[in-house]
Amino acid sequence: MTIKENILDLLRTINRQGMDKVIDWLKDSDFFVAPASTNFHGNYEGGLAEHSFNVYQAAIQLREAALKLNPTLEPQLPTDSIIIASLLHDVCKVDVYKIRQRKNELGVWEECNGYTVDYSKFPLGHGEKSVILLLKLGLELSDAEIAAIRWHMASWYLPFQSREILGNINAAKNKYSLCSLIQLADGFAASLMEEKKA
Repeated sequence: MTIKENILDLLRTINRQGMDKVIDWLKDSDFFVAPASTNFHGNYEGGLAEHSFNVYQAAIQLREAALKLNPTLEPQLPTDSIIIASLLHDVCKVDVYKIRQRKNELGVWEECNGYTVDYSKFPLGHGEKSVILLLKLGLELSDAEIAAIRWHMASWYLPFQSREILGNINAAKNKYSLCSLIQLADGFAASLMEEKKA
């Protein structure tokens, strides 16, 4: 089974208003061929879908480990929320990557290795953009799912942000166990499961 088939099958298990529209949008977009980044993990064709699936796999394993240590967390970590937050946390990256171009010795533009990024179509940031796109598509999201998707980058936001942002990240983590789980899974997948291609 391909990563695309796995992702679509998992999303189809969710009986939630708007999911059909999200699935159709993903299939019509570059989600399954886009890179996950320009210079870091998954910076190659298909990297975004691979990263999203890796975050799901890590999140499911982390959920099982967490429940062994603290079974009372089960109601806070429903499987459908993990599927939604892990597979859809980076939909903000849909249609923003373009294959890098350069002029050759004849002065003609040609494609070369790597990607550039263009945020100008819908410049709203990262996690918040993913949440807004999903809500605009009509996907019914719980507060915990919204927080987990919005803050999945955790402290990566902080160097350029305010104390208010730090306060919101910490409050979300304290209120929603799903938020901490998705942050961990995202970091684990990017750092330990994925590679960067030169």
